[in-house]
Amino acid sequence: MAPRQSSAPSRRAFLKSSALAAPSFWITHDVPGKDLVRRGRLDKLNVAAIGCGGKGYVDAKGCASENLVALCDVDERRGAKLWKEHPEARVYRDFRELLDREKDLDAVLVSTPDHTHAVAAAWAMQRGLHVFCQKPLTHSVEEARVLTMLAQRTGVVTQMGNQGTATDGLRKGVEVIRSGAIGDVREVHVWTNRPIWPQGVNAPAEIQPIPAGLRWDLWLGPARHRSYNEAYCPFRWRGFWDFGTGAIGDMACHTLNLPYLALQLGAPTRVTAEQEGNTVASAPLKSQIRFEFPARGALPPVVLTWHDGGYMPDVEAYLPGVQLSNSGSLMIGDRGQLYSPGDYGDQWRLLPEADFADFEAPAPFLPRTEGIYSEWLDAIKGGTPPMSRFEHAGPFTEAALLGNVAIRAGVPIEWDAARMRITNAPEAERFLRDEYAYGWELGG
Repeated sequence: MAPRQSSAPSRRAFLKSSALAAPSFWITHDVPGKDLVRRGRLDKLNVAAIGCGGKGYVDAKGCASENLVALCDVDERRGAKLWKEHPEARVYRDFRELLDREKDLDAVLVSTPDHTHAVAAAWAMQRGLHVFCQKPLTHSVEEARVLTMLAQRTGVVTQMGNQGTATDGLRKGVEVIRSGAIGDVREVHVWTNRPIWPQGVNAPAEIQPIPAGLRWDLWLGPARHRSYNEAYCPFRWRGFWDFGTGAIGDMACHTLNLPYLALQLGAPTRVTAEQEGNTVASAPLKSQIRFEFPARGALPPVVLTWHDGGYMPDVEAYLPGVQLSNSGSLMIGDRGQLYSPGDYGDQWRLLPEADFADFEAPAPFLPRTEGIYSEWLDAIKGGTPPMSRFEHAGPFTEAALLGNVAIRAGVPIEWDAARMRITNAPEAERFLRDEYAYGWELGG
């Protein structure tokens, strides 16, 4: 497909003109789905998968109850298994062509590398299609804001693929914290065993032959052109700034999810990063990022510290003798702590255990679901809006990706979320947004 110039307003004009420029957290009204009754079809949706290998394959299988009518992958090797299992589906290499040609779609799965999430999701939403997009929702802070506003404007049903959000365990943990079980929380630690791919590296200089079956031009998509090298594709792209979002981008939407939801953190006002091994091309070998969140109504300010690459929190004073898991979170309240080992927030315990021996969990007030795919599909058909819809996932992704902005800026950043401005270091604002190759703008 030849690239074409979009007639849609530019993302910056969209941001400037929108009355929704300030992030909106926890929108509680019902989000209308497409009029499936008009189409005479309430039982099964017509779904397209953009990205068919790896997590894309898992996402497609998660929607196996529906009609998988179109499949897109830039790499024949990675797409082959799903393509073979669904011979009735039409196959594409360019998602722009898929979205232009498929006129009877209801919904789209976006399971591509980070740098193409926002473009694919925005094109689909502007066509009135419901969107499930893998985490992190976007590659840049600005993209996250645009997708949040598009979700509000279009009314389509959206969901980010951080599956822990749909678990009973995480939702119960949110209810426990909001009930005041551990008192006021002013300090939080979140840590991960990532990166498990190369970081702190320079861009490869060697030009290698493009593997058979890979459309390298389409894999690059909105990113600036460079020659193929296996250092980028198919998996190790996560460590490069042009394609991935490093350790915090990959895992914060999982491991930070429980504290972010429970404490209703919103947007930080100051972000400070320590790191080792950052390069112009790549995220650092390790980082420790301090987010300062202001008071939210009656809730006190919170200092949240992110640890990756081998950095671990010093929490012996709160968890004496406890061997920390290699990923997890800890919320420290003035009446106790909630410790969640693992990535998804679905398992946790209140500490000190003796203080909570007789603890009774509050009555549930969050909806329960059968899983992240069914929650999204049911919402399209008129059910409860997904908990990780873009109105939540967008601001959440913004907050996490500000950590990368602080790393790349090399100075603490003061953040004005309503105006999307870095007030103390305006030169760092270039790290808030991406510049797109011709034919790949957010407006499609």
